[in-house]
Amino acid sequence: MKIIRQINNNAALALDGNGKELVVLGRGVGFPKMPYELTDLSRIERTFYDVNPKYFGMAADLPRPLVLACAEITERAEIELDCALNPNLPFTLADHLNFAAERLRKGIEISTPLAYDVRHLYPKETELAKQARELLAREAGLKLPDSEVVNIALHLINAEAEAGDMHSMMLTLKALSDVDGIVEKQLDITLNKESFSYSRFSMHLRYLVQRLASGRQVEERISGMLAQMRRDYPQVYQCARAIADYFQATWNWQCNDEEIVYLMLHISRLQEKHEA
Repeated sequence: MKIIRQINNNAALALDGNGKELVVLGRGVGFPKMPYELTDLSRIERTFYDVNPKYFGMAADLPRPLVLACAEITERAEIELDCALNPNLPFTLADHLNFAAERLRKGIEISTPLAYDVRHLYPKETELAKQARELLAREAGLKLPDSEVVNIALHLINAEAEAGDMHSMMLTLKALSDVDGIVEKQLDITLNKESFSYSRFSMHLRYLVQRLASGRQVEERISGMLAQMRRDYPQVYQCARAIADYFQATWNWQCNDEEIVYLMLHISRLQEKHEA
């Protein structure tokens, strides 16, 4: 492996045997005069391909144990989520966590209002984030509050997405938060966001938002049910109608009768669980 440029004493830019550029971390790999041939590959602790050059500075400034821990978090997440993550994730996550640690040392803790929504919409990423929090304490000596679990999960979600999908994710979270408010106001209830019925409702909304945003809808096969359900469950219908009107007014999304029926079914379950 040819080391071609120093990032710092323990990080460098290199070329592999196929001439492909990569970032390598390892004790002293950036110390010798450049360029040179690294023959003892056991000195390399981690390699990173396809890293955006603008993040090379992060590799120089961030604590090596933190970057190595974030690389392990990324590797585990790719296995569990069965997808390739953004190659810059180890550095962007480490940068965020390093800043979070700095805030904590100063006694500043920032709450994340999207916590419930992220947990219900992205349960796999949330569980991975919890495991990451434990790994960071063990491997990097970084003890983070529970509130950081959501921020780690958001980094994983963002890294899963192709360019532009971060906007889609934030749109979904915003829509869900707004719909929660509509349901609570229309039904005069407080949603139990720890309940299974809410979790099921939030997952339905996630897929509904994705369909509406892409211009797709379920086929109208049971639209005849709407008139009957409207008579039997007027309050639930008004709630579903208010959600559909919100989608139309805010995002210019059209809900057909089929979507309203499915909304009513989920809203009815929420109401029943609240009254039980």
